[in-house]
Amino acid sequence: MPDKKNKILVVEDEPSLVFTLRDTLESEGFTVFISEDGDNAVEMVKEHKPDLMLLDIMLPGKSGYDICQEIRDLKYTFPVIMLTAKDQEPDKVRGLNLGADDYITKPFGVKELLARIQARLRRSGTYSNTGEVDILQLGEVKIDLAESEVIHPGDKTIELTAREVELIRYLLSHAGNPVSRDELLEKVWRYEYSTNTRTVDVHISKLRAKVELHPDDPKYLITLHGVGYMLKV
Repeated sequence: MPDKKNKILVVEDEPSLVFTLRDTLESEGFTVFISEDGDNAVEMVKEHKPDLMLLDIMLPGKSGYDICQEIRDLKYTFPVIMLTAKDQEPDKVRGLNLGADDYITKPFGVKELLARIQARLRRSGTYSNTGEVDILQLGEVKIDLAESEVIHPGDKTIELTAREVELIRYLLSHAGNPVSRDELLEKVWRYEYSTNTRTVDVHISKLRAKVELHPDDPKYLITLHGVGYMLKV
């Protein structure tokens, strides 16, 4: 049974599914908020600060993709599980690349959904411990993870995305040790099925350009060819 503090925002416009989700989640001890249109969803995130969002893709107003993009741009890092009737691989990858943590196709079983919710809440807890390092110094470059920014010499500031912060935190928790692409996909992207590891390579490349003074000759965010990546601190 989850703690009562676990709040779930359901963004869904199908009345019968809204009723089922509210009834099921409240019976499991969650506090549930409902948004039946995309335009109101982000405001409800700001108001209620949920621990997890169930997000339909096809909505009146903003689409689920737009909502996911917007909340990640606003630096909200709570888990997002997308709900949709679509079952095509490109749609799944698009949602996950925008910052969703999981994807479940309608119709789905209540037990499966609850298991996914509980798994996401457990995993998200690993990134919210009070003992986390918030300031990381890489040579002359300071990374403020709490503020999601990188400060270069001369006070040049570069913004980090929520995904980049999570990626740094995971690599930092394994500092000095190689981490494979598959492990990053599972632990940071939380993919539950095989996907193109090029996603990791692209994000690492963009992150390296932000945290290294000389990205073409990196000293801290290292590629180990055939193995993965390592953060040296």
